[in-house]
Amino acid sequence: MITPQLLAYVAISVSCILKVSSLDTFIAAVYEHAVILPNTTLIPVSREEALALMNRNLDLLEGAITSAAKQGAHIIVTPEDGIYGWNFNRETIYPYLEDIPDPRVNWIPCNYPNRFGHTPVQERLSCLAKHNSIYVVANIGDKKPCNASDPQCPPDGRYQYNTDVVFDSQGKLVARYHKYNLFMGENQFNVPKKPEVVTFDTIFGRFGIFTCFDILFHDPAVTLVKDFHVDTIVFPTAWMNVLPHLSAIEFHSAWAVGMGVNFLAANIHHPHKRMTGSGIYAPDSPRAFHYDMKTKEGKLLISRLNSSSYDPGVVNWASYASSIKAFSTGNQEFKSTVFFDEFTFLELTRVTGNYTVCQKELCCHLSYKMSEKKPDEVYALGAFDGLHIVEGSYYLQICTLLKCKTPDLRTCGDAVESASTGFEMFSLSGTFGTQHVFPEVLLSDSQLAPGEFQVLSDGRLFSVKPPSGPVLTVTLFGRLYEKDWILKASSDLRAQAPGVMLVVIALTVCSFSWFLEWVYGKQRRNSNLSMDFEERFLNMQRKK
Repeated sequence: MITPQLLAYVAISVSCILKVSSLDTFIAAVYEHAVILPNTTLIPVSREEALALMNRNLDLLEGAITSAAKQGAHIIVTPEDGIYGWNFNRETIYPYLEDIPDPRVNWIPCNYPNRFGHTPVQERLSCLAKHNSIYVVANIGDKKPCNASDPQCPPDGRYQYNTDVVFDSQGKLVARYHKYNLFMGENQFNVPKKPEVVTFDTIFGRFGIFTCFDILFHDPAVTLVKDFHVDTIVFPTAWMNVLPHLSAIEFHSAWAVGMGVNFLAANIHHPHKRMTGSGIYAPDSPRAFHYDMKTKEGKLLISRLNSSSYDPGVVNWASYASSIKAFSTGNQEFKSTVFFDEFTFLELTRVTGNYTVCQKELCCHLSYKMSEKKPDEVYALGAFDGLHIVEGSYYLQICTLLKCKTPDLRTCGDAVESASTGFEMFSLSGTFGTQHVFPEVLLSDSQLAPGEFQVLSDGRLFSVKPPSGPVLTVTLFGRLYEKDWILKASSDLRAQAPGVMLVVIALTVCSFSWFLEWVYGKQRRNSNLSMDFEERFLNMQRKK
């Protein structure tokens, strides 16, 4: 977490002096972009070739920006990796990078394009913002030279950062954020020496910015809300969906509710890698969202939001669950794996009931009523209280009602995309040891349920009316940030999970999406990808 000393290291950009005539509402836009990818190569392309590819993507972004502006949007967010894609190493990304200055230099690249060297991408983004009178949020790569006087300087003499930039409606660079929580395998980029807490002020509220994998950690995400009191988060991402709990629209909308802020999430559109899911989320309900695994086209979303922050009141997430006795059903508990974590489950055997399942310090209570109990669909109540150690180390407490993939209880926790069982009501709570809990409700075919559930001050997530579609999962996703590093030695990891350690070593992938594609491999047994990474890994395990 950010200490008081680190809080002094803050990049705060002021886009304009706040005027008396501030706006109570604003129109937000996010663009899910079908990125044009470069050819995979181990040899760097020329700067000219890199610019040609980036301009092809910028042509598509220009259409979305222009359309959003014509519809009255004040700000538009575009995705992580949206200008040049992925599949890079440290050398091959270099032709795509530009030197992005500190926004305090007061620079409009559209007016002074050569002030900081050759910066055609920043110039074009600046001009798009200026000519359309709209704030533009984009993700590009930054390069910063260093030398031997810096003991952390990389051998090639430069830092390379995964970077978000914001240009205001005059085309001025008003924010620059270097991604802090790089996903494993993003080795084309460096981790900043300190986490940056970046805000920018507008006449329609205070904004904060972070990128993709950052959302799972305390800094800078939680710090922006709790200590810098932003009203809205802008969130470029290249997110591959991982059911049952980390689908993009599911988790991002839940984060908006749990933190009490607006959340503008722009994802890449690349269904082949399960990359889709963008949205405009208010803290009380999604305003617009998009999930599309069928088409190849991008999608522009536009919606109006309140400018000021939302005060949902204090939620004591453990209050109700700690005040009641455990429900006794006589059902036998069983174990099953959800995204590499072993949950404790109880099968829901009746059409209506009250269930309790516990793991370590967490007890989860569920009351529910199904429309009917279908013999070919199995639901279970699960609890997990532990440290997740694949693709990062972060401590979770999760209570979840979910549909199992098949009637075989061993499939409870596998990815499921459709269901046919309707629920008339549900109420879920847990004895959480954290105030950072994110409530998720995901319906069949990966649809959200706007206005169909609420969170009470005593920590209950309950339906206010029967869900509009069959339920995939109802979840309380808790994060205990202070416990993220309780397993410190790699020897401990090897002792507890040797197979996981092999995964951690082997997964040197280029982005979040590459790893998550492997995760979904177990749902692609009949794929024509005869010897992909998953199969090679499984063969290695069989030989052990």
